[in-house]
Amino acid sequence: MKRTLITVAAVAAAALSLSACGTTEPAADKAAAKKPAEKITLTDAHGAKVVLDGPAKKVVGTEWNVVENLVALGVQPAGVADIKGYTAWDTAAPLKGGAKDIGTRGEPSMDTIAALAPDLVIATTDLPPAALKQLRKVAPVLELKAADAADPIGRMTDDINTIAQATGTTAQADKLLKDFDKKLADGKKAIADAGHGGAQFAFADGYVVSGQAAIRPYTKGSLIGAVNEKLGLKTPWTVPGDKDYGLGKTDVEGLTKLGDVQFAYIGNKTDKDSNPFTGMLAKDAVWKSLPFVKKGNVHQLPDGVWMFGGPLSMNSYVDSVVTALKK
Repeated sequence: MKRTLITVAAVAAAALSLSACGTTEPAADKAAAKKPAEKITLTDAHGAKVVLDGPAKKVVGTEWNVVENLVALGVQPAGVADIKGYTAWDTAAPLKGGAKDIGTRGEPSMDTIAALAPDLVIATTDLPPAALKQLRKVAPVLELKAADAADPIGRMTDDINTIAQATGTTAQADKLLKDFDKKLADGKKAIADAGHGGAQFAFADGYVVSGQAAIRPYTKGSLIGAVNEKLGLKTPWTVPGDKDYGLGKTDVEGLTKLGDVQFAYIGNKTDKDSNPFTGMLAKDAVWKSLPFVKKGNVHQLPDGVWMFGGPLSMNSYVDSVVTALKK
């Protein structure tokens, strides 16, 4: 009888103990769930502080490199400037749908952005100051430096790290940058194994403007030029590039100064004026006389490699250069 009473008492005590645990643990979990996220303090292109209540979830991007980096980090943007153009020119990080077109990259629609009620708008210094001023009345704005010819890869790296900090995706950014470093190393080896280590490699794009072919060299200060150097290639352009993007200006006559090089370019099938090399230059006597044209060392790289993008676009670019030089 005594043993029975002790057993009953023990069971009752255990039940009370379990009941007590059941009433305190959910309350603790609920309190933890209500704990506010830590504020995030960012520094924009001009040294100004941008403070967020926590990682931004609903983000608008006014420039394609921003959009690409958001997608690469696993953040589907709520608003994107010129979705049709992005889809055509930057295929490294496809949108999954649901993003709202906010207008052009130079003139985003303030009303459309305001209707989205974003946590954050990420813009670049390419956007006019007047537009940035208007945007700041709508939502917090993080303005990033668009480009820097003094250190283009460093600029790209800083931008993706800042976007990752703003969106709570720093682990993803670390992986993206490690993968990019590996892509460069593997690409350099593949190019050397193909016998093109140290080759003179001139990259350009071009446009037909008023019936004339305008050619835009990507100098050492361009992101493409910097990637080429990391691949063990030499950039033979002697024309000066601008201080931001490292882009120069020349025409078909200017190409005669290149000599015997490997020449590569990117156009886009959605823009008939973006590829004079297989268009109006195909019958041009100067173009046909160039050593690299005569030898067949002209490489049209695939559409959709955005020359001003982030790590994913540069990975695609490296793959395209390796493929071209291994032929």
